[in-house]
Amino acid sequence: MNAPLMTVIPSPAPVLLPIEGETEFFPVRRVYCVGRNYADHAIEMGHDPSREPPFFFQKNADNLLVSGDFPYPPLSSDVHHEVELVVALRSGGADILVEQALDCVYGYGVGIDFTRRDLQGEAKKLGRPWEIGKAFEHSAPVSALVPATRVGHPDKGGIWLLRNGEAAQRGDLSQMIWKVPEIIAELSKLFTLAPGDVIMTGTPAGVGPVARGDRISCAVDGVATLVLNVI
Repeated sequence: MNAPLMTVIPSPAPVLLPIEGETEFFPVRRVYCVGRNYADHAIEMGHDPSREPPFFFQKNADNLLVSGDFPYPPLSSDVHHEVELVVALRSGGADILVEQALDCVYGYGVGIDFTRRDLQGEAKKLGRPWEIGKAFEHSAPVSALVPATRVGHPDKGGIWLLRNGEAAQRGDLSQMIWKVPEIIAELSKLFTLAPGDVIMTGTPAGVGPVARGDRISCAVDGVATLVLNVI
């Protein structure tokens, strides 16, 4: 029997997402995000809503916040909420066909892509990457996952976010410019996808700032709900 591998520093803890009603967890490998995937959000951000090729960026797996409240991050005074359908993959590959893409999906959830909008704006002006605006600690709270065997593969239905009980974002999955199978297929042209990958699929219009003390509720109807406080 081979001896266990030794590391010079402690190995990072794996990132595990809860599964609704189960004792097992979903291990996360990577987190991909889709930009401007709802036409109304593209317009509110000052961009052409036409069906241009999708673009992607990444958060770190340990940016996922699976329990507790969202701590307002440092070096920003303009942090925005962006509610999104979350897709978790059970298999992957390269150059996946659209017709086979949903076979890769384990399940779905709802999440928030919190964004330091002021830092993202500065990066855009300078032509620099967005990580300082997107990939900061706790920037992606997510709900428990629900297996596709229970909820199917939702392609329509409400997606919404309330801030302190007031409607801020409301849209429908049918308004996504690039649908889930297309997102998986396009993403697999750029990266080799694998079990454990998570995809945040874009946000509808109504993104806006949060402040300490805010209570945020969001959901994808028929899939999952997430509630948290900004602290």
